[in-house]
Amino acid sequence: MATIYFKIFQGDCIMIRDRSLLFEGGEMGVLLIHGLGGTPTEMKSTGRRLSETGATVLCCQLAGHCGTEADLASTRWTDWYVSAEAALSQLEARCSTIIVGGLSMGAVLAARLAAQHSQSVHGLVMLAPTLWYDGWSTPWYRFLLQLFIQTPIGRRWRFMEQEPYGIKDERTRTIIANAMFGDDSSEAGLPATPGSSVLELSRLIKTVKKDLHRIRQRTLIVHAREDDMADLSNAFYLQRHLGGLVEALVLDDSYHLVTIDRQRKLVTERCAGFVETFIGDDARRQDYQMGRRYVA
Repeated sequence: MATIYFKIFQGDCIMIRDRSLLFEGGEMGVLLIHGLGGTPTEMKSTGRRLSETGATVLCCQLAGHCGTEADLASTRWTDWYVSAEAALSQLEARCSTIIVGGLSMGAVLAARLAAQHSQSVHGLVMLAPTLWYDGWSTPWYRFLLQLFIQTPIGRRWRFMEQEPYGIKDERTRTIIANAMFGDDSSEAGLPATPGSSVLELSRLIKTVKKDLHRIRQRTLIVHAREDDMADLSNAFYLQRHLGGLVEALVLDDSYHLVTIDRQRKLVTERCAGFVETFIGDDARRQDYQMGRRYVA
């Protein structure tokens, strides 16, 4: 069972309770990062499954999230990254091998951790990585978004969530929509994203794209062919520009939120298999260090 740690972030708006989830395990550590406007809950089932491999799994909460739109708008991408770094430090204190992963924007933050902390991060998981919004449900005039969000009006704009909300499964979509448009953003995230936060995401992406060639850790990319928010071209771009070995899983029955949509079990199983290969590598290293000969 997960242990939930409660902390208090005090910013310019209100105090936000931390909804981070920690699944206790061994010296293999996995950090999972949610998306923009999302919550640790969207990583919960993946975290629980990965903990069954024996890993210690932390689903962290980013600064400004699980509160109001004003809370999110008051933060910058550097604040989100500091949150991810703090979570990485928590795992470093207890784990010898660490994999970082994330969903959508969380995947981009995970990539930056891999680039900036190459000695601490041994593997990378990118779930529906979003470098640009070009999925089938995005409007035809999306190419104007970058210009719009840099204007005063654009920074104050609220981008409302629209159907299908990144979810192909209709039953799950209804549940998430009801929660999202309720009063508690800690479960399903916010129903709208501030324009200033979208601008911060674009700045984060621009920074990370410059460092992709430096990421030499083994990487797993999971992306849906029918992703409604970020086209499969995002995954292709990463395959071409990451500096290390890249594995890819293309889903045929999901939209953007691959950790909660129809093929979530397939996603968690593939992620678990990826983690288990590192556990095997760690065991071989220990055998070598102890002077034992490892027989495959």
